[in-house]
Parts: sequence; structure tokens; C-alpha cells
Amino acid sequence: MSDKKKKPKKPTRQQVFTLLVEVGRKDGDGLPKDSTGGALMIYASGVDEAEAVRETVAILKQADVAPLDVSGYGTLDERLAEGHDISEDERALMQRALDENSVIVAQMTPFFDTDDAP
Repeated sequence: MSDKKKKPKKPTRQQVFTLLVEVGRKDGDGLPKDSTGGALMIYASGVDEAEAVRETVAILKQADVAPLDVSGYGTLDERLAEGHDISEDERALMQRALDENSVIVAQMTPFFDTDDAP
């Protein structure tokens, strides 16, 4: 038997951040054929928002998605403090992102070119 004691795990400093990622087109991106890009609502874990953004962008690039811009909306507590109404479904996805230390795409909205715009 080893005399080495197991070190207690440090409490996680991971938090979940809500991110809105604007994406362009790329072969194999999974967007509708006639769309010009899209927006992804994402819940991503990280020790800070910058890490959550870096991890999200890296994962999207691996998935053949072309991230163009990322807007951060903060943590659950920050969003609640700003008066956001957050459903139980959203909270469950946020908890899953935290539990799995992952990036969860909660919603995808494709963009389409509208020729009839003024």
C-alpha cells in the first residue's frame, strides 16, 4: 500500500457563461443550404468568460463552423441580477454544461438574405 495521501480535490472554479456566437458559412457547417450564416446560443463552462469563449471558438472550428463574433451575456447569477427571465430548461442546460465541463449549443438560428428589403 502506498503511503501517499490523496490530495483533496480543489473546489471547481468553473462557471457557465451564456454566449451568442455569430457564424458565417463553411462547407459542412450544418446550416441550411440557402442561409447566409447564423447565430448560436451557447452555454459554455470556464473559469472566466475569456476561457469559455476560447473553448467555444475552438470546438466550433473543429466542427467545421466559422465563428465570426462572440457576445457574452454573463453567468446565471449575472443574468438574474440584470432581470433576465431564465426558464428551467435553460437552467438545466447550464447545469449540464457545468457538470460535463462542456459547450452546449442551446439554439441555432440561421440567417437568410432578404432580397425584398428596402
